[in-house]
Amino acid sequence: MSEKKVTPRGAYPHVKVVGDFIFVSGTSSRRADNTIAGVDIIDEMGTKFLNIETQTSEVLKNIDINLQTVRASLKDVVDVSTFLVNMNDFAGYNKVYGTFFDKETGPTRTTVAVHQLPHPDLVVEIKVTAFKKK
Repeated sequence: MSEKKVTPRGAYPHVKVVGDFIFVSGTSSRRADNTIAGVDIIDEMGTKFLNIETQTSEVLKNIDINLQTVRASLKDVVDVSTFLVNMNDFAGYNKVYGTFFDKETGPTRTTVAVHQLPHPDLVVEIKVTAFKKK
């Protein structure tokens, strides 16, 4: 894997394996260089557009990268918890989510609205549980 990993911003691991279960901590669209994917500057005044579709895609890619460190992938995910800053973003989030997971065979999911995330440019954070027989 040639992609540079994002490091946790606190005293926790990105991934924890317990038996056949794999727990992935809440993950954002933050990149290894600490920039955030899905933050588009839309005018000369520095106005930002926080793109839920880009952020959701990058979050799920980051989760997959973390799962690969323990020889797993998104195919092994059995449960997803998603935190949205604004439920008006649900449609865009749901659209992208559907390109990663199948409605019939994918994981269970819970989506909740939260007041804020650890950075003002983040609009979505996702944590997952995966299961992979050793």
